[in-house]
Amino acid sequence: MRRPFALLAAVFLAGAFAVPASAAGDDGFTIKDPRITESSGLAASRRHPGVYWTHNDSDDGAYLYAVDSATGDTVATITMTGVGAPRDVEAISVGPDNQLYVGDIGDNLGGTWPHVWIYQLPEPEELRDQTVRATQYVVKYEDGARDAESLVVHPKTGRVYIADKKEEGGHLYEGPAELSASGTNVFKPIAAIDNLQATDATLSPDGQKLVVRSYFGAFAYDWNGGDIKKTGRLSVPFLGQGESVTYTADGTKLMYGAEGSESSVEPEDAPGDTGDSKSPSGEGSSASGEDSGGGGDYKVGALAVAAVFAVVFAFRRLLRRR
Repeated sequence: MRRPFALLAAVFLAGAFAVPASAAGDDGFTIKDPRITESSGLAASRRHPGVYWTHNDSDDGAYLYAVDSATGDTVATITMTGVGAPRDVEAISVGPDNQLYVGDIGDNLGGTWPHVWIYQLPEPEELRDQTVRATQYVVKYEDGARDAESLVVHPKTGRVYIADKKEEGGHLYEGPAELSASGTNVFKPIAAIDNLQATDATLSPDGQKLVVRSYFGAFAYDWNGGDIKKTGRLSVPFLGQGESVTYTADGTKLMYGAEGSESSVEPEDAPGDTGDSKSPSGEGSSASGEDSGGGGDYKVGALAVAAVFAVVFAFRRLLRRR
């Protein structure tokens, strides 16, 4: 029942953000597994070069899929045990010591769940179908329930962060220094983010850069110890319902993904140390994050598409309540 709405959104997005085919690069891949129809999170493996972890959005079960970027084939399916039935899995991130963190943090009822969950498990040394026990953490937000689709783990400290999903922009939330499996983990807002409807985020392997994407584009930030500073708007390939982003393991590129059967994952160059990121039109952005040329068109287009998605997701929420 979701495909008509995704197609409707894609039609509007195609008109708003047409990107030349050459911008996508040559080292993307297509997810071939017919089970993966709602790839909602993406994380580059540190243990297995060229492998990306992903998962479905909801109604799938406690499964993670390892996809080989050379072929697009699933090379391992992980079944998580030690967790309840996942509700709305939206993000995956790799932390220190090859630990996978899975964010069951979506809330399609508009931010009404009393709590959400994060699952932590070791990335398997061997890529094969197997069952892996995970630790489940209960999460609440200091300022009340909210919808979120973006989770990152700092590669040096292991601290977990969540960016919420709001039409007018949201906030970055910081978790405790260490997550507790026996109590409730309260996440506190520490910085505002500009993205409309943030759908995923990723930290660079050195922990210095944060990228937050949405349906409409992406912004880069200097991490700055968590006191993030926006450095510019990034090029994002048009893939339809854009849901995911991850740095490559070497930090040189960003890989963008989308929902849908046989969905594509496409690369773009990662933002440089100078903050000279590029807009979809190829124009630079200033260090303050204000667009230089074309910014007005981007914002108007984003707002127009936001209105479309508001209608689309209203229907999706009604369907999920049935």
